[in-house]
Amino acid sequence: MKGSLVPLFAVSAVLAGAVAAAIAAPPAKAPNPLRVGMQALGNGALEVTVTNTARKAVRVPAWQLPGGDPTAQLFRISLDGEPVAYEGKLAKRGLPQAGDFVVLQPGRSHRAVVDLPAQYAMQARGQYQVTLASPLQYASLSGGAMLVGERGLPMVLRSAPLRVWFDGQAAKPDRSAKGKPCNPRKQDCGGGGGSGVTFASCDATQAATAMDAVNQARAYSENSKQYLSGGTVGPRYTTWFGAYSSQRYATALDHFQAIDAAMDQNSGEITINCGCNQNYYAYVYPTRPYEIFVCRAFWSAPLAGTDSKGGTLIHEMSHFNVVAGTDDIVYGQTGAKNLAASDPAGALNNADNHEYFAENHPSQN
Repeated sequence: MKGSLVPLFAVSAVLAGAVAAAIAAPPAKAPNPLRVGMQALGNGALEVTVTNTARKAVRVPAWQLPGGDPTAQLFRISLDGEPVAYEGKLAKRGLPQAGDFVVLQPGRSHRAVVDLPAQYAMQARGQYQVTLASPLQYASLSGGAMLVGERGLPMVLRSAPLRVWFDGQAAKPDRSAKGKPCNPRKQDCGGGGGSGVTFASCDATQAATAMDAVNQARAYSENSKQYLSGGTVGPRYTTWFGAYSSQRYATALDHFQAIDAAMDQNSGEITINCGCNQNYYAYVYPTRPYEIFVCRAFWSAPLAGTDSKGGTLIHEMSHFNVVAGTDDIVYGQTGAKNLAASDPAGALNNADNHEYFAENHPSQN
């Protein structure tokens, strides 16, 4: 990401093990050492400053900080009390590598200017309320202490609400070549598991592999829907979605009914785009169904099982606002399990929880 970043220094060989255990670490007693300042620059632009107030250096994955190429919904924006949709990328990631971290020395700051209308559905003229709220999964102090809160979940990089004026603009162009997409929550999207998938920037081998992944995702979504339709509340459900409540269970069922209907479309509505060259698994634009961009980690993933190709497509399909509208609160099985145990409502809003429920690996009843 762009911005004034403090240069990285050497990260020890134990970093991979440390980040893998990040969410399982004991709760931190100290407050969040990162302080956020925001200043409105006019017409939807915002300057964000994140300062390390600790006596130790802080390591933060770069995608959790504001910058020029966001792959996560870092801000919560509303106009007249109504939420404003995020239109940027949502990317599925694996464990961060050493080069993914920004290191802030004591007293040093990360600064970035953010063009909010480029990332959010800000068409109307008005005074918007903006809050930065970014979960700091895998962030740590240089001594090794992870930035986790009282319930073992990541601390949140949070600002005070700020009023930001925007003059308004013409409606953004519809980037979908297929017109208005089917909404599986409100209408019959047709399909029955046929091939009927569109491929973009894929060679023949990639297209064949991606089609196998689509078929695996269809099997996953059908199995998940059938499990929830039967009213089963076994370890599979509670591991990934937490303690049972009838309302939350109904939400999980609604999500997988929509995911299954969307995955079953077979008249070219689903597009697999192989043009991504980034290190993460895949990404989507949540307001632009049903195009899924698959990236480097996707091709080396197994077809089925944990963090699989088929599971990745479930993860990404859940992000579309017309499907389940999930976010990326935490990544990885450990983080997803902790989220389900501590915040079941949050688990129902987290794409990886949907993926791991669908993959069911290792298998649970």
